[in-house]
Amino acid sequence: MKLLVIRFSALGDVAMTIPVIYSVANRYPDLNITVLSKQFVSPLFTNCPKNVTFRGIDLSQYKGINGLYRLFRELKKEQFDAVADLHDVLRSMILRIFFKLSGTQTAHIDKGRAEKKALTRINHKIIKPLRTSFEHYADVFKALGYPVEIKFDSIYKGKGDAELFKSIANLDKKNHWIGFAPFAAHKGKVLPIETVKLLIDKLAANPKNQIFLFGGGEKEKIQLEILAGDSEQVTAVAGKLKMNGELALMSYLDVLVSMDSANMHLASLVGTPVISVWGATHPYAGFMGWNQKQENAVQIDLPCRPCSIFGNKPCHRKDYACLYKIQTDTILQKINHIIES
Repeated sequence: MKLLVIRFSALGDVAMTIPVIYSVANRYPDLNITVLSKQFVSPLFTNCPKNVTFRGIDLSQYKGINGLYRLFRELKKEQFDAVADLHDVLRSMILRIFFKLSGTQTAHIDKGRAEKKALTRINHKIIKPLRTSFEHYADVFKALGYPVEIKFDSIYKGKGDAELFKSIANLDKKNHWIGFAPFAAHKGKVLPIETVKLLIDKLAANPKNQIFLFGGGEKEKIQLEILAGDSEQVTAVAGKLKMNGELALMSYLDVLVSMDSANMHLASLVGTPVISVWGATHPYAGFMGWNQKQENAVQIDLPCRPCSIFGNKPCHRKDYACLYKIQTDTILQKINHIIES
């Protein structure tokens, strides 16, 4: 049997498919799975099960209905028995319709939009934990006849290859390796820069701490270099390693502090504990990193929270109290607890 799995973006969402896809692959070794996504996420699948193949594409080469039909015809040659759409956006929807019309079994994710709207609306919120993205992904495979219990620890058997990050970190000098990913795509998920600076200063005050700053894109790279300054204890990782190097380095961290962002999910893929910081968003929406503990989530209890699933809505209060009220000492206590334990 051949199964096509579609999930184009974003990085964190693709990362969240991996515990489920790998669990399905291990549960059904005779099932050949092809994962269709953007090429840049390929390092996530470097150590995938033998019956999983990654196919990265440049979506700009398949624009519009005609482009997607051309992609469908290319994929159709591989004679897939079923298609799992883990994205359910217009592009993936059109692709799966082409497959369905050709007689191929399809199933797609139910994102639970109504429940998420009830969780984030301004008035009469229904505050309760929703089903996780992992569960929603597993539902798609179940609908295709492949029910699975998600069992996943890491993309590595042990740790990643230290050779991939030796240019910026030396295992021979390892004391406490602490990662910090202070940025996210939207303002509602980012700590004030003053809080970020203060946390880095407090961490660097302990000579046993080595701090690695993670981020992506040219703008974040510049900001992280400024935050690192000339301190020997603080290293801006952005732009210095490829994704496989960052993943390998993350596997050696004692802990990562991350916003509700892709880095939380990358660290989760390598079995690293994450202290996750939540502002406008909330763990109840189902996007907590795989195997991460609720007790390690940092958040302020406000009647307006959560107000957004993705953190992209303007603050109703105009002051982003959900982020500005977070104290560095709260985060430090959680870091120390993980390191000491």
